[in-house]
Amino acid sequence: MDQELEGTVKALLQKAGESNAFIRQDVDAALDCMVQHCTPTRSINALLTGGLSHLNAVVRKCTAQHLANLVEKVGAARLLSGGKDLTDRILPAVTKLVQDSSQEARYFGRRMLLSLSSHPDFDKILEKYIPTKDLQTVRDTVFTLKTKGLGEMPQDSQSARGRRSLPGSGTVRASSLNREPLNQTNRESNSHYSCRSQTQSIADKTEYIKQISGLLGSKDFRERIKGIDQLVTDCQHNPNMVINSIFPVFDAFKARLQESNSKVNLYALESLQKIIKLLKDNLSQVVNILVPAIVDNHLNSKNNAIYSAAIGAINALILNLDNILLLQPFCTKAQFLSGKAKVDLIEKVADVVTELYPRKPQMVEQKVLPLLWHLLGTSTHSGTIHGRGGSIRGATANLCQALHAQMGPSLSECAASQPANVHKGLNEVLRTLS
Repeated sequence: MDQELEGTVKALLQKAGESNAFIRQDVDAALDCMVQHCTPTRSINALLTGGLSHLNAVVRKCTAQHLANLVEKVGAARLLSGGKDLTDRILPAVTKLVQDSSQEARYFGRRMLLSLSSHPDFDKILEKYIPTKDLQTVRDTVFTLKTKGLGEMPQDSQSARGRRSLPGSGTVRASSLNREPLNQTNRESNSHYSCRSQTQSIADKTEYIKQISGLLGSKDFRERIKGIDQLVTDCQHNPNMVINSIFPVFDAFKARLQESNSKVNLYALESLQKIIKLLKDNLSQVVNILVPAIVDNHLNSKNNAIYSAAIGAINALILNLDNILLLQPFCTKAQFLSGKAKVDLIEKVADVVTELYPRKPQMVEQKVLPLLWHLLGTSTHSGTIHGRGGSIRGATANLCQALHAQMGPSLSECAASQPANVHKGLNEVLRTLS
């Protein structure tokens, strides 16, 4: 099938612009099968060739939607590895979609950009593959995505045709009304008749996102708690559905981590620990959503239960995810937070250094040393700030110790190029450790 993929995808995408809703649904199902079963790189190239520059906005939206699923399936590490006809095609394509005139295409472009930005060398790779005129736009978009999140998926007005409303349940596909939309058993029972039965269709995923987002965003706090319970259950029993909808789902969940109702807030933090243990590295794409949502308010909370739950969530991330994913967000937060939150994040960075340096020394030095220089350079102003675990000065000393244990004398050599007060501060700390 791979050899005929480009022509097949081009023909399918042409049909994606049809006004007939049933044809569009079948096109989605066929392309969904391609995402699940064909060689990912060939599928990506087929979509880019067939639909990226199509004049019909619906076709571009369809292209972007399935391309986003492929990007999340393949992962940032492989896509940005510099492979021929991969990195040099996907990054310019995502940049183009982020600026598309169609809001649906832009949404999926932003979703891909957020996923790719989890790569530790993303900024350097951008400079290599993206034209200078687009660089600032892309960087601004990434910053907005990491600070404000992806936002809700816009309603596709054309795909809304062929649907009707059910009381209290929002908009549902007419073809879905006679079955349970998320019933895996029903789908599998007809697997030999339709490829759609073998994979999650786009429509099912949209319905799931709508359902879980509706619960998590309910005005009734009891419904929001039900939504959190539902998400934990789905992570346990239907993880693929959650993973394939990861950005909109965790955008909705993030709001519960940040909300003012302390009961829901605490429940979300405690539930997040379960979610992390269930999904593990599958959460890599939303680390930049989760870390700020956990640490920004909760590590400075006067509510001991909320503080403990937040620390528990951070510890769960460290234990269950590759720490390389956590290094940059931890360092950023350790630099810009204040009070006890700053102390805690510095301590966590020190823990990560010990685990990560033996296998990724250059990356640790690249990310952590700027934090250390910042802390040493401002140590005269921060020594009196205390957290539950001690002062910033003490946490900085622990970070120095962790780095020195791994780097040895080269730590002092690296500091030689820093301002005199930084070099002096490091030497003072190291003397106390010896």
